[in-house]
Amino acid sequence: MQISRMPQPLPLVVVSVAIATVCSLVVAVVVVAAGRPPVLMSAPAASSVVESGVITSGDATVSKKPDIAFLSVGVESQQSTASAAQSDLATKAGKLIARAKALGIADKDTNTSGFWVGPYYSSGGQTIAGYRASEQLQLKWHAVDSVGKALDALVHEGGATNVTVSFGLADPKAAKAEARTLAIVDAHSRAQAMAAAAGVNLGQVVRVSDVTFSGYPSASFSPKAAAGDSTQIPVGELNLTVTVEVAYAIA
Repeated sequence: MQISRMPQPLPLVVVSVAIATVCSLVVAVVVVAAGRPPVLMSAPAASSVVESGVITSGDATVSKKPDIAFLSVGVESQQSTASAAQSDLATKAGKLIARAKALGIADKDTNTSGFWVGPYYSSGGQTIAGYRASEQLQLKWHAVDSVGKALDALVHEGGATNVTVSFGLADPKAAKAEARTLAIVDAHSRAQAMAAAAGVNLGQVVRVSDVTFSGYPSASFSPKAAAGDSTQIPVGELNLTVTVEVAYAIA
């Protein structure tokens, strides 16, 4: 019996040839890549884009006489029990509110800003020595030149303690608008100087921001200082400052 060798199956030959071809391509790619200089590519970051322009700030201050005073007046009581302290406080608060009304302060200009009842302790801090109660009112006084007399009446006849006063404008929008206009003019002047120094021409305004921090000056009042002479509260003027930031394009 004669045994003959069978030829190798065709699929194996095809696979071998395919593998050899892929290897040749890989070698060819490596050889070609090795013969070229390296090329580095990167996408530009969004934050690296800088728009040309001139950014500056401007500020202006306008002075106005206050036309309203904000009076903070309070009363307090100290008793052995919480109910007694609250009852005594109610009597004192009623007297203070009645005096405020007698001065011509309207109900809409009278607000309660604080009310508190609580214990106070002995020097050792372990036992309750009694109870305190307090009430604080916020009053609007429109006749600013007579604010000292109003405070005297509220303290001497109304029994007010813990008194402070501050001044403001009933409608500050007009004064702020005036200062804002002057601030923008100031910013434009600065931007022109910067553009001239840089040798460029100033273009159109692309952004304007109001970065003002506003506040009113206040004066303190001590009831003890008013025991003799009438209280003097100089009104003076309020300085309203507006700061703006303006961005210009370069023409």
